[in-house]
Amino acid sequence: MWVAISHGILLAFGWILPLGVQNVFIFNQGATQPKFRQTLPVIITASLCDTFLISLAVLGVSAVVLASPLIKITLLTVGILFLIYMGWITWRSVQKKSEKHQAMSAKQQITFALSVSLLNPHAIMDTIGVIGTSSLTYLGVEKVMFAIACILVSWLWFIGLAIIGRKIGSIDSTGKLLHVINKISAIIMWGTAVYLLFSL
Repeated sequence: MWVAISHGILLAFGWILPLGVQNVFIFNQGATQPKFRQTLPVIITASLCDTFLISLAVLGVSAVVLASPLIKITLLTVGILFLIYMGWITWRSVQKKSEKHQAMSAKQQITFALSVSLLNPHAIMDTIGVIGTSSLTYLGVEKVMFAIACILVSWLWFIGLAIIGRKIGSIDSTGKLLHVINKISAIIMWGTAVYLLFSL
């Protein structure tokens, strides 16, 4: 059982650490929100989405769904369009003089977090390929513990990411660093969109 837990923790860290759209968005919200508690909507939403995707991957449901070429193409197309839109919104936000006025409401955070979590085919396929495939090694209680370990890492990572973003946001009184972060975020989103376009 401890082997399954350790495997889940290490695997989840390797899976979640790369600088993806979801990570960038959560970090950004940590930096732009006036108080940490105002980032809770994005943290909770992203964590629940990952819990959902990890659970589906471990159960093997997501692999069956994505076996359909039509579903895959539809998912990729929606994901590409959304990432282009998100990149445009993020890039435009650097033009604003005051970062305090651009902080997203709880509803906006939830909507965008749902989108970057569930409309990102790259992330979904990674979940199936990495978490889902690795879970096949285990059965019964060990498989459950493996899934819980992966889910726990996801929750802790998003909380930590928002905290780091909040610290940097409070240090950066001029807003210049945040402008650079927003530009990098937009470029990452567009880069992911291009990658997905080629994968079509």
